[in-house]
Amino acid sequence: MASILYSCIIMTFLSSIFLFLDYMAFSKKKNRMDLLLKDLTTESKELPIADNSLEKNYQEMISALYEIMKKNKTEMEKEHQEQMEYYTMWMHQIKTPISAMELSLKNIDSKERRGIEGELFKIEQYVEMALHYVKMKDLSSDLVIREYEVSDIVKVSIKKYASLFINKKLSVTIVPGVMYVHTDSKWLSFLIEQILSNSIKYTNEGGIHISFAPNALVIEDTGIGIREEDKARIFEKGYTGYNGRIDKKASGIGLYLVKKVADSLAVKIQIDSKVGQGTKVILTFPDKREFLFE
Repeated sequence: MASILYSCIIMTFLSSIFLFLDYMAFSKKKNRMDLLLKDLTTESKELPIADNSLEKNYQEMISALYEIMKKNKTEMEKEHQEQMEYYTMWMHQIKTPISAMELSLKNIDSKERRGIEGELFKIEQYVEMALHYVKMKDLSSDLVIREYEVSDIVKVSIKKYASLFINKKLSVTIVPGVMYVHTDSKWLSFLIEQILSNSIKYTNEGGIHISFAPNALVIEDTGIGIREEDKARIFEKGYTGYNGRIDKKASGIGLYLVKKVADSLAVKIQIDSKVGQGTKVILTFPDKREFLFE
């Protein structure tokens, strides 16, 4: 009887050790699988060693699916790159006939000339917006951060939109000021031009007033303003709000791009507006110490 009891104790002890070791192996494998689940791009060679033929079959299936996924991803990236190259090429090529038409208009002296020039300018701006939209995905790699005087960039942007100010008989005033900031001039110009474009579009009388605050650029207009319920969503892609429903051609892309560019340049953008009183846009620039140069 004692020998049987002793044998049972030994068997129980050995079984406990076996179960413990088996549990530890299972727990280790499960933890490994939990980590791999967080990274579904993991290759099959990193999977735990299969304990049996069924696990091996599952791993072979995972490996095959991974290869299919990797192939599809490569093909999609290639297709996307080809599309971006085509769109970029098209947008550069379309500028040639636009420039040719602008030159042709200079030889025409008629009342319709200004109207046609205005429409051509709009086409050119739509092309510019599309080109910047395409580049938006790789914006960070396109940035060239240097020190610039903001008023110089503002004056160039205003000159670019001079014909629209004249056509709508809008005034533009700039309070003299000097402010040096670290930024990318091309993308800051685009940001300012999009704000000016919106101001001109939604201002029917009066004009635009530009001034400088400590480390900030302020652009105010006497336009129709923005409704309170639209303010929280004006930077959403495709959102046009009440003003957009009035202007059937509004795309809801302009301010979306403005916010994206502002974020990339570490510029804080604040919009204050009242219906019927106009809109104020405040661009606050980062201190140069906030930039980390490589």
